[in-house]
Amino acid sequence: MSKKFHTRAEAGKMLARELTAYANCKDLLVLGLPRGGVPVAYEVAKILGALLDICLVRKLGVPGHKELAMGAITSGGIRVLNYDVVSSLGITSQTIEQVTADELQELQRRDRAYRGDRPPLNVKNRTVIVVDDGIATGSTMRAAITILQQQQPKRIVVAVPIAPPEICEQLSEQVAEVVCLKMPERMYAVGVWYDDFSQTTDEEVCHLLAQQLAVSSHS
Repeated sequence: MSKKFHTRAEAGKMLARELTAYANCKDLLVLGLPRGGVPVAYEVAKILGALLDICLVRKLGVPGHKELAMGAITSGGIRVLNYDVVSSLGITSQTIEQVTADELQELQRRDRAYRGDRPPLNVKNRTVIVVDDGIATGSTMRAAITILQQQQPKRIVVAVPIAPPEICEQLSEQVAEVVCLKMPERMYAVGVWYDDFSQTTDEEVCHLLAQQLAVSSHS
């Protein structure tokens, strides 16, 4: 295994160096996928001089194996299913609906916690960089791309520290560009590629969003 990232913040700084072509682009918006993608996105936004927001998406975990994604859902109710996982494990539609209902509830809670009364930033006709701390199956990122495409951005760029090469290839057919620092043949879980992969808290997400909001309001 090649060298790990120390923290999400370090990964974000390294990622930003690969995105300098977008630095100080007037219409640039960086979106982090909560929760783990937000500390990475924060560093990218800070270094590129961009606005930061979140793109609320929840993984639909397989019951009993929550890390394994059978799909993902967005706060707008858009659902993307990973049919390979669903069929190979024989997951019933009843199970899918139950997990979807639970995750939609959690999405609505996070929306209130992270945004309060603040509406999402408008992505129409903007260059949008979507950031996560890593990609395993791609379900969550595909759901994020689907909801963003409906809002007609000028350009979507996916930026992650680590992802399997075949997932990067698939995503590159959906977006303008995919920037990925490491593409191992054997991915395992995203967490094994970090020295510190402690869970990002709601408080940390709110703090980073507030910090970036304060910076952009003074610039």
